Amino acid sequence: MDVSCPELIARLDRSVEAGSFDAITALVKADLEQLLARGAVALPDHFRRARPDTYARRLLHRDPAGRYTAIVMTWGPGQGTPVHDHGGLWCVEGVVEGQIAVTQYDVAPVGGGQYAVAERDTLLAGVGTAGRLIPPTDYHVIVNALSDRPSLTLHVYGGDLCECRVFMPQPDGRYTAQVRALSYHD
Repeated sequence: MDVSCPELIARLDRSVEAGSFDAITALVKADLEQLLARGAVALPDHFRRARPDTYARRLLHRDPAGRYTAIVMTWGPGQGTPVHDHGGLWCVEGVVEGQIAVTQYDVAPVGGGQYAVAERDTLLAGVGTAGRLIPPTDYHVIVNALSDRPSLTLHVYGGDLCECRVFMPQPDGRYTAQVRALSYHD
């Protein structure tokens, strides 16, 4: 589903030609910060509808050449993710509306299919703020920091993110990884 965001699409098409993941994500981050800060990404109302059971993941644009996808996520009050990765893809995430809390983690295998997961830092991100994640240091949690209304984020992935690993806490303090299939919501 393509929504009328021609400036966003033109900038992303240019930025993904930059070469390295570092160069691409730096340009995409700058693009999102500029466009989101001035409200230049117009989204139809259905992108703003929160789901009662989980955050909503909605396709905004899929590059015909497969170089990237742009996804809008709608977070109801208090909704968030478990610790997760991005399936080996680079990612740039920006805040369209509201405020989110992003906590970054270090994840390391400890044997027997278990992982040590350690919190690094948390930041509050508001409208026009963007961050970039490049594997293998892309582990984080996102939570809507607002208790009274939804928040919207725009995620640009270096491909089509169909699955990721989520890390679930165990009683002994370690974590196990599960592959989670990802889908889009209406």
